[in-house]
Amino acid sequence: MSAQPRAENEAWTVGRLLIWTADFLAKHQIDDARLSAEVLLAHATQRRRIDLYAGPDNVPDDTQVQRFRELVRRAAAHEPIAYLVGEKEFLSLPFHVTSDVLIPRPETETLVEAVVDYCRLHEMHDPRLFDLGTGSGCMAVAVLRLISDATVVAGDVSQAALDVATKNAARHGVSDRFTPVLADRLLLPEDHVPEGGFDVLMSNPPYVTRDEMAGLDICVREFEPSIALTDDGDGLSFYRALREGGPTLVAPHGAVIVEVGDNQAEAVQDLMTKDDVFNLTRTVRDSVTKRERVLVMTRAQ
Repeated sequence: MSAQPRAENEAWTVGRLLIWTADFLAKHQIDDARLSAEVLLAHATQRRRIDLYAGPDNVPDDTQVQRFRELVRRAAAHEPIAYLVGEKEFLSLPFHVTSDVLIPRPETETLVEAVVDYCRLHEMHDPRLFDLGTGSGCMAVAVLRLISDATVVAGDVSQAALDVATKNAARHGVSDRFTPVLADRLLLPEDHVPEGGFDVLMSNPPYVTRDEMAGLDICVREFEPSIALTDDGDGLSFYRALREGGPTLVAPHGAVIVEVGDNQAEAVQDLMTKDDVFNLTRTVRDSVTKRERVLVMTRAQ
């Protein structure tokens, strides 16, 4: 793409840009190189991806090509595509993302589905939920879109993350049922805890261990916020906090529903059910890796 076309028929058309860029990104070991090229070109030219296929012979203007070239350069350095375009889809909904929040992942959709299933199974009316470590707000917003009478208190230690989550709540029309709260773990202000406790406490906590961080893909390790990935220890500190503080926040009939890392389900289950604090009622495998991904636990009576 750095070379100038040698003839008029070698202009940098949409089709030629996509072919060149897909090959370039593949050589730099970027996953889904063709898809990444399409997403970046659609963003640079302010078109939908489908429009690229409708006009493969279109020639973007110089400004758009320069913008595209810069995006491709950053993508080749493993900067996540979602951060470059500022958006990621989650449960078929588009979410604004920045480097202040984790990029929503398909595995986490399993957690949302488990929360919705729990509320519906127990025929909850006006369920009150707490999203611990809300990040982009993708889980909270998705639940609110799926359960029309639910309310969510969304806590995070990062104000920048809360700003992103608040923007996403507004984007999807659920701001009136979404309450962002700056809070460290379970330390919520008393006036944000409903009388009788939350019906569901849900969380995708930082469960990557200190040792595992070095083995993560560079696009995750170098660009996504480490505070949302790891506790800089054994990956279990948030679950310990949930075991200690969860019963004071969750209603007697309520549940704690959490995502866990690969091969972590048994350790989290043993920790959370120790001394009969919580009972494990369900384990859910995600559709991506088929690993045990979500634990559904209720307060022990």
